[in-house]
Amino acid sequence: MAPITTEHEHEHDHDRLKEVKQFDESKIGVKGLVDSGVTAIPRFFHHPPENLPGPKPKNRPRLTVPIIDLSEKKSTVVDQIRRSASTLGFFQIVNHSIPLNIIDTAVGSMKNFFEQSTEYKMRFYHREAGKGAAYSTNFDLYQSKAASWRDTLQVRMSPVEPDWEAVPEMCRTPLAEWDKAAVGLGAELMSILCEGLGIKSDRLKELTCLEGRVFASHYYPPCPQPELTVGLSSHTDPGVLTMVVQNEVGGLLQVKCGDEWADVEAVHGAIVVNIGDLLQMMSNDEYKSAQHRVLANPVEGARVSIAVFFNPSNRDKLYGPFPELVSSTKPAVYREFVYEDYMRRFFTKELDGKTLTNFYKVDNTKA
Repeated sequence: MAPITTEHEHEHDHDRLKEVKQFDESKIGVKGLVDSGVTAIPRFFHHPPENLPGPKPKNRPRLTVPIIDLSEKKSTVVDQIRRSASTLGFFQIVNHSIPLNIIDTAVGSMKNFFEQSTEYKMRFYHREAGKGAAYSTNFDLYQSKAASWRDTLQVRMSPVEPDWEAVPEMCRTPLAEWDKAAVGLGAELMSILCEGLGIKSDRLKELTCLEGRVFASHYYPPCPQPELTVGLSSHTDPGVLTMVVQNEVGGLLQVKCGDEWADVEAVHGAIVVNIGDLLQMMSNDEYKSAQHRVLANPVEGARVSIAVFFNPSNRDKLYGPFPELVSSTKPAVYREFVYEDYMRRFFTKELDGKTLTNFYKVDNTKA
């Protein structure tokens, strides 16, 4: 008689790596699975119950991320951004310098790419981030315990200009225009954030924080079993600053706020801004890098987002708290570290909600 095995044991018995490799080598992405008509998601997308959002609590007011109007008086804007960066680490901005048509065209071109034929997209499917455009499913697919229901197109924009021939044709001009506009707004935001800390307004710019830019567009197609997986696992961003635009399919991006999760509403033309781990450490914990996640998409249309990650281009330099923010009453919370080492640590671990900032913390209890 065959031994009795539980469903739980079957879950562990399957050769996950083999299934992941098979999927990755097929180059069809999550969108390809949807197009093939799957009604059950592959097992390697199943997340353990503790990582899943669960039902929303009833009769509790809905938490949302603040929306800041950049056309307000400068001192008001500096104060509002400082307050949001110091508490939640996330905010949305409206009435900014980027024209609506540049955002809409960029988001539209990405949606157009992801909805091309599988054969066309296969030309761009690889995991070598330094080469032109890299289209793939989950950068941490092989490190993570469970995959997430999304596809990504990533392009390293700076300090070295991308090989445009290796970028999908329909994305080239919209991406170049979006990047140019994003740099201008990024410089303005970094200046405001420096003012909020009471340091020289071009301090982050001097540290090449505008020059190491990576562009990533995520595509979250409808998921047939959204209760079993996520769109993007809970994590913090490793860099200085992230700017995100998204299409109208909202209600999926959430930010950790105490023990609860706040929604980032889809506001047409608004830009979502969040503080990265590096800026939290450079600000000596004045600013906060918050955990955030994206739920699996339960609706008919796809969610499309574009993120620009601002990082220093000088990777061999030592980074740590700004000396002007360190004093006998506020000692350094973090030790100095080489940025290259820090990024290597980030990209060799899974997105597991654990921030790298703890690794660089100074034990001030011994002082």
